[in-house]
Amino acid sequence: MAFENLSEKLSAAFKRLRSKGKLSESDVKEAMREVRMALLEADVNYKVAKDFVAKVSERAVGKEVMESLTPAQMVVKIVDEELTALMGGGESRLNSPSSPPAVVLFCGLQGSGKTTHAAKLALMLKNQGHRPLLAACDVYRPAAIQQLQVLGEQAGVPVFEEGNGDPVKISRNAVKHAKDYGNDFVLIDTAGRLQIDEALMDELRRIKEAVQPTDILLVVDAMTGQEAVNVAKAFDNLLDITGVILTKLDGDARGGAALSVRAVTGKPIKFVGTGEKLADLEVFHPDRMASRILGMGDVLTLIENAQKTVDEKAAKETARKMLHEGLDLNDLLEQLRQMKKMGPMKNVLSKVPGMAQQLNGVEIDDRQIDRTEAIILSMTPAERAKPELVNPSRKRRIAAGSGRKIEDVNRLLKGYVQMQKMMKQFKKKGIWKRFPGMRIPH
Repeated sequence: MAFENLSEKLSAAFKRLRSKGKLSESDVKEAMREVRMALLEADVNYKVAKDFVAKVSERAVGKEVMESLTPAQMVVKIVDEELTALMGGGESRLNSPSSPPAVVLFCGLQGSGKTTHAAKLALMLKNQGHRPLLAACDVYRPAAIQQLQVLGEQAGVPVFEEGNGDPVKISRNAVKHAKDYGNDFVLIDTAGRLQIDEALMDELRRIKEAVQPTDILLVVDAMTGQEAVNVAKAFDNLLDITGVILTKLDGDARGGAALSVRAVTGKPIKFVGTGEKLADLEVFHPDRMASRILGMGDVLTLIENAQKTVDEKAAKETARKMLHEGLDLNDLLEQLRQMKKMGPMKNVLSKVPGMAQQLNGVEIDDRQIDRTEAIILSMTPAERAKPELVNPSRKRRIAAGSGRKIEDVNRLLKGYVQMQKMMKQFKKKGIWKRFPGMRIPH
């Protein structure tokens, strides 16, 4: 997960500050030296890191902090605010023209993920009630048009293509097609190159002149670190981009690109790719990302992701059963499947406040959910509804059927019993009554 190492280093620096009742100027100076080293190790641009630490230091040695009852918390608050400002302050939306369609031109180096993220954005727009059109203008890469067609079909979004013709003409015709058929967004997938070259830029300039895009989004791979910032700067100088889509933020990227792009180019990160699925695209919120970096979680994004992936009707039914009837293994199976839709468990848990530090260095095996699912699916309907029916001979059959050990079956059943006890305690103590949203009728 991006920022994991940075979060760990910052947490260590702030922990040392919290151990002191009062802060001296030298305490702050030492902490800022550690912050600066952590940023540089995260591949943040040198000048950006230097300026950031200078701003934080200036505010941190002020009277308001030094005389505060909790000076360490004040320093963390300042770092949070400056990180948010460094990444743009607030979210940056797509531009809206006075008359549709809005034209979004995708650009970037080959392999950065332009085609996939054009489809991801198309799906996001479709889910928001828009009528996007994908335009296949990468006529050089083998199977690029076919790839976009497959992704468009998966997203349920139409794809405009004219084979291996002139990309400028195709883009112009795509916009005309959108006007004729009522599409309010045209997302133009263009060709990439292994490096920035004059031919690539000339073609992009001609497409830009032909369709007058409302947004030019540069797709950059977060895994390339500082090089992503250099690419962004080069494209911006030639095309005047309006924003960036940062991909692979779920990987082992050190995060420096996310912290440097805005400061170096002046252009915002508008979206981030967080996984391989078409739904794995998020609007970039600088304040939420700052909270995530500082280990304070990202509850709002967690809620939004849950709302997108969890079946609301099924969730209400589960809550009703939990409070009035108790859950069986069929319900547990449904919950496991809903959890899988939200993405890798480490990514989900990292958004929970306080969990980021706990997860540092911890490996979470997402296959455990599949193993548990296999055990439950090896049970009969009666056994899932009444787990107490599972005797030793049935356990042997379930273990053999799921390819697991009897100990794994015992562990699942023991966990189920503990969950039932906890639910009874909640009900007995009336804890659920404190949450109005959980007052579900019989």
